[in-house]
Amino acid sequence: MTELSRRAVALRALHRPGDPLILPNAWDSGSARAVVAAGFPAVATSSAAVAEALGHADGEATPVAEMFAAVGRIAAAVPVAVTADLERGYGLRPAELVERLLAAGAVGGNIEDSDPRTGRLYDVEEQADLLAGIRAASRAAGVDLVLNARVDVHLRAYGPAEERLAEAVRRARRYRAAGADSVYPILLADPAQIREFVAGVDAPVNVLARPGAPAPAELAALGVARISYGSGVYAAARARAAELLATVRAGGDPFGS
Repeated sequence: MTELSRRAVALRALHRPGDPLILPNAWDSGSARAVVAAGFPAVATSSAAVAEALGHADGEATPVAEMFAAVGRIAAAVPVAVTADLERGYGLRPAELVERLLAAGAVGGNIEDSDPRTGRLYDVEEQADLLAGIRAASRAAGVDLVLNARVDVHLRAYGPAEERLAEAVRRARRYRAAGADSVYPILLADPAQIREFVAGVDAPVNVLARPGAPAPAELAALGVARISYGSGVYAAARARAAELLATVRAGGDPFGS
C-alpha cells in the first residue's frame, strides 16, 4: 500500500457518525501546519479561502494550475491526509481531475452539485455520473479517494422551501450510490432537519460550522460525521489582521505590550 493509499484509508476511517471529524479549513502551508499543530488529524482546504489568498475570486476563477499548486504546497507541508475543495472540478474530465489531485498529494476531494458561476443546480443524474467517473478513475489510479459530495439545495434556495429537505435527501442518496463516501448538505442548519437528513441517507454527513448552526457537540449528538468550517477561519484571520493594522495606523501597539 502506498503512502497516499494509507492516508486515504486513514481519512475515510475518521468519518464516524456521532464522533465527527472536525476540519478547520486551511488556505496555505502555514495555516495547514497550524491546523495539525492544534491537534487535528487531517487537513481540508477551502476553495474560497485559497482563491482569495491567491488573488482570485471564488467560483472556479482560480486557474487550475494555481489551485492544484496551492493544494500541493499544503499537502507537502503536513504529515496527515489532505482533502481538497475542488468546487465542481474546474471543467476537468474525471481522470485528469484525479491525476492532478493525486499529483498534488491530496487523498480526498469535495465536489459540489451546482455551477459555481451561475448557481444553477445540475441534474442529479449528471452529477451522479461525474461522481461515478471520479470514483472509477481514482480506483484505476490505485488510490481510493475519499469523495465528499456537496448538496447545494439549501445554498441555492432550490425549489419551494418545504420541499428542500426531501430534495437534498434524494440527491444525497443518489450521490452515495454513485460512489460518494460522504454527503454535505451545505447551509442546512436546523437541528431537526439535520437529524432527519442523517436518518434519511446511508452515508456519513458533513455539516458546515457557521453562526446560527448547532455547536459541534450538538452536531455530534445529531449523528453528524464531519464538521467543516469552510472559509470561516480564513475570514476571521483576515478580520483580526485588519484590526491589528488599524491599531498600527492609529499609532497604537497591536501586540498589547
